[in-house]
Amino acid sequence: MQREDSRPAISTALAPLQNPVFRSIWTATQISSLGWLVQTTAISWLMATISTSELMVALVQASSTLPAFFLSILAGAIADSFSRRGVMLAGHLLIALASLTLAISVALGLVSPWLILGLGFLAGCGFALNDPAWHASVGDILEKRDIPAAVMLMSVGYNIVRSTGPAIGGAILAFFGTLAAFVLAALSDLIPLAAISRSKWHVRSSSLPRERVATAIHDGLRFTAMSSEIRAAIVRGTLFGVASISILALLPLIVRDHLEGGPIVYGALLAAFGIGAFTAGLSSSYLRQIVSQDRLVALASVACAVCCFLLPLTASISVAALALAIGGAGWLLTWTGIDVAIQLSSPRWVVGRTLSIYYALSYGGMAAGSWIWGAVAQNYVLTIAFEGAAAVLLLVAAAVFVLPIELWEESEKDAPEFVPPSLALDLKPRSGPIVVKVEYAIAEQDLEAFLECMRERRRIQSQAGARNWTLQRNLLTPNRWTETFRTPTWMDYLRLNHRLSAADNELSERLAALHDGMGAPETVLAIERATTWVRTRSQPITRVSRP
Repeated sequence: MQREDSRPAISTALAPLQNPVFRSIWTATQISSLGWLVQTTAISWLMATISTSELMVALVQASSTLPAFFLSILAGAIADSFSRRGVMLAGHLLIALASLTLAISVALGLVSPWLILGLGFLAGCGFALNDPAWHASVGDILEKRDIPAAVMLMSVGYNIVRSTGPAIGGAILAFFGTLAAFVLAALSDLIPLAAISRSKWHVRSSSLPRERVATAIHDGLRFTAMSSEIRAAIVRGTLFGVASISILALLPLIVRDHLEGGPIVYGALLAAFGIGAFTAGLSSSYLRQIVSQDRLVALASVACAVCCFLLPLTASISVAALALAIGGAGWLLTWTGIDVAIQLSSPRWVVGRTLSIYYALSYGGMAAGSWIWGAVAQNYVLTIAFEGAAAVLLLVAAAVFVLPIELWEESEKDAPEFVPPSLALDLKPRSGPIVVKVEYAIAEQDLEAFLECMRERRRIQSQAGARNWTLQRNLLTPNRWTETFRTPTWMDYLRLNHRLSAADNELSERLAALHDGMGAPETVLAIERATTWVRTRSQPITRVSRP
């Protein structure tokens, strides 16, 4: 259900900046992003001057974006298993190290194509490590009602920087040279390190030991696969990435072949795209008040489709700029809407992993889309490529009817700390498997309500880590029902209960109210033991002769 906010739209949009921690890190991130884009412009120019290979020039972009595709899921598990603040520091440290090394290499005249690609890959690893931790930390730093505005501010800030960064980088290259651009980028990378180092925020701690990374990845994938809201958001985001990337990927061809322009025209059209995104960001709070978030994301996909239809059909720079402004607005509203949907649909214990899975698939979708539409433009004509992308975007917009996503939920109270029961056996953390049985007595008139609660119970318990969940009815005493599930180890059982939210515990209270027996429903904990017969050497072998 969409939440109404009585605060003015502009006030709501800027509300996260009232938090000093968010404001400090957000500002530092924008400065760092500006330096990174200046450096990217300088790297591309430097590679073009020291290498005659078009492939090496193209690999400059790939070297910094591929780590986000390959490492995002691992980075998300690390963000949920370790201190997110520490992970952010480690990510920015890698970026600063890559930028500083590149500046020193240029100053000493020791640059080579493979060194440039290697340092770009190292910086990309830093971004892959930092981004899930930073986005997941937003929910720790701010109140839940300010998360949509915070995500919007992060996207708006980046789009503003992206529209100005390359132009600033080109000016620095023209007037001060390559080394100045690299030095500026290296200095800008130190600002987030300082901001994160002096900023601290409260994160709910757990008394349980840290999960192994492999287990954390498995649990994140399991939770994502079992969450219909997150699954729908990721599917729509991936398809949107495949189609919408055509705007940016094929824009140089529009400038060269349809508008017959040069770098200045290309820069101006990129600026129009950024201005559209900036305007959409400022008006997003007002738009959310007049239309549901899910419909807003669908309309944003339509806006990008309109951009794709118009671009190959016009020879006017002003019309192309207007189309790109519309596309930029749709681009920002879609990505931020889906990002917010995943943030609000994910519990704090798994949000880094769900976001990282979304990032990995959306980056993969954009990479695939760049190749698909580029191949279509090369083998057919540019107009067909844009029309095909527009058709896919319209299908993504229509997906609102078959893949709805909830983008807002009411704030939840913190769940009470789980107190494990006293056991008669001395179990180790790795002891298991653990079998949990909960016995209910349900009157016939409460049966339908009980089964409805149990459907929700199965989803909640399975997402938190329960395995082989079943519900059984006693054939001899039909009013007796037994909920059964397993966890691999005792530690997994403890983690499952620590992951339950206040809303999940309210469901348990509703089930207890439906219980028609004495006291609360009885919970039985057991540990499985293998009873398979194993023959040993000391056991005699009896031979029986048939008569």
